[in-house]
Amino acid sequence: MGAEGLVEGMTVTGYDFTGRKVVITGGGSGTGACMARHFAASGAHVIIAGRRKSALEAVAEGFDTIYPFVCDVTIEKAISDLFDFVEAKEATQSVADIVIANAGIAASAPLDKTDRSLWDQIIAVNLTGPFLTLREGLARMKAAHCRQGRLIAIASMTAKRAYPYISAYAASKHGVLGLVKSAALEVAALGTGGSESEQKNITVNAICPGYLDTEMTQSSIANIAEKTGLSSEQAAEKLHSFSPQKRLFTADEVAQAALYLASPAASGINGQALSIDGGETWKNSSYQLPVFSMDAQGSAGACASPSCSSSSEIPSGDLTKAMRPSRGGRLIVTPSAISLAQVA
Repeated sequence: MGAEGLVEGMTVTGYDFTGRKVVITGGGSGTGACMARHFAASGAHVIIAGRRKSALEAVAEGFDTIYPFVCDVTIEKAISDLFDFVEAKEATQSVADIVIANAGIAASAPLDKTDRSLWDQIIAVNLTGPFLTLREGLARMKAAHCRQGRLIAIASMTAKRAYPYISAYAASKHGVLGLVKSAALEVAALGTGGSESEQKNITVNAICPGYLDTEMTQSSIANIAEKTGLSSEQAAEKLHSFSPQKRLFTADEVAQAALYLASPAASGINGQALSIDGGETWKNSSYQLPVFSMDAQGSAGACASPSCSSSSEIPSGDLTKAMRPSRGGRLIVTPSAISLAQVA
């Protein structure tokens, strides 16, 4: 199978998904690729979807039960074709009973500079994509009379709290949680009434990670360093500061959460948003985002946020004033935004 040495601990010894089928969108890199390998190492047949064929094939290499499928999650017909492909793959069952909507993008801009094309792109991938994926997954499960099914959306800590300059991204992730919560109430009813043989245990949940130690975050660190003059180590520390645990989180941690939510042990967990952020979601309202001053030419100056020094925190009422752009603009480091927003 080629899984030896790649995964250890609970993935191999704690979960058995032998004969099960898993669909993971955004499976060509980062968290999606990590989840695919974990599920495959636990006995599942895994279909990974994404737009880059070479990336998908690289993830599947060495695994007999990971199958790549090129797919744009924003296109309804493409999602239907994906699930047709899934059902054609040999396994003990035809339908995928674990569906993970993981594909997503991120970008940052002030609300008044967020053009329609940026808004549409983020909403299409981050909200319409999960809607199409989970809807098709549920329809196939019900048509096949699945007794057990798991629908999981990979959201973000930004789904639970607000940050400046990522209005489109935050709206998309808040929308995902609304989708998950409403769908969870619908599927819960499938487990009641009728005979025992007619009852189903299908759940819908979300996972909300903080900053992850993935290729996308490393790109963010490089961008911070380039824009501010900080070293890569200093830039990384700024991202670490978002979490009370002062660290980035790993794709493995997200994969382990997905394995648990997909397991029979999580049959009673439904409509939940599991945070993997070290407590960042519940930080107090006076928490400061790192703000970097820029001169009129766009050169980085000293950090303009009290969080960069030993001075006391600004009360929440003064936070907006503290982060108001100067004439030269500021760079605002926002969680889950892949780029920095330069506010002119």
